[in-house]
Amino acid sequence: MSKKALVIVGPTASGKSALAIHLAKKFAGEIISADSRQVYKRLNVGTGKVTKKEMGGVKHHLLDIKEPKESFSANDFKNEAEKAISAIYRCDKLPIIAGGTGFYIDVLTGYVSLPNVLPNKALRKELEKKSPEALMTMLKEKDPERAKTIDKHNKVRLIRAVEVIEKLGKSPLPTSSVDREKFVFIGLLPENLDEMIRIRLKKRMPAIIREVRNLHKKGLTWKRMYELGLEYRYVSLYLRGKYEKKEMEEKLFVEIRRYAKRQMTWFKRNKDIKWFKPKERREIEKYVENKIKASCFCGR
Repeated sequence: MSKKALVIVGPTASGKSALAIHLAKKFAGEIISADSRQVYKRLNVGTGKVTKKEMGGVKHHLLDIKEPKESFSANDFKNEAEKAISAIYRCDKLPIIAGGTGFYIDVLTGYVSLPNVLPNKALRKELEKKSPEALMTMLKEKDPERAKTIDKHNKVRLIRAVEVIEKLGKSPLPTSSVDREKFVFIGLLPENLDEMIRIRLKKRMPAIIREVRNLHKKGLTWKRMYELGLEYRYVSLYLRGKYEKKEMEEKLFVEIRRYAKRQMTWFKRNKDIKWFKPKERREIEKYVENKIKASCFCGR
């Protein structure tokens, strides 16, 4: 049997990072972050990036590899993640891909093909004139399924989605070039997710505000902060006087809830995911062990 790789998915605040570290210690693994914002240096608290202390000595890949001003695409993630998987295999360890960016995970595991669509400068120039709301309306008309999983405020991603649909007429199909059998999927879904989101947000809010303020002082523009989404978008608007603090916190909570729902809409398309509650660690361990026991990782 070919070597396995474990994939841990779930909505934000569900406990993916903690579970990944726990399983990495039990099954001699190393973790690959599948988070579109944790690749950026100094975006720590707002992204929920695991700390050195929390890592507990477990090696992590694809954290802090880009400057916040730089771009990082799904294709970049695929290339870097494949390099990391190969390196982990060479160390005779178990790769554990953990994160909430479903598109990145599906590109890596072969459930989505990256569209071979070059940038259309003329179309982009025209679409740039439109508001995010207008772009979202276009996407809903052309590809309702994609519209369910995209950030309606992220103009860059909306423009790209419309660009792809205009060229292909449909969403990219899954690729057949990836050995999907090597990936073992587990998902975390807490029963009290809303409560967990609110508690985590309240606990981190002072540090998030400090982080956003410091990022701007060091040259990260408000525009780029808005593009980075969620915590960075709403806290930056608060710091610019667009919201009162309490109003900002409530709007951010609502948007994080919506984001979690989009994540689940995306993940539910993958029928290979075995779902667990975060507290079911013993059941998770047994499931993972059964799935990887024929490879060289189990029992290390």
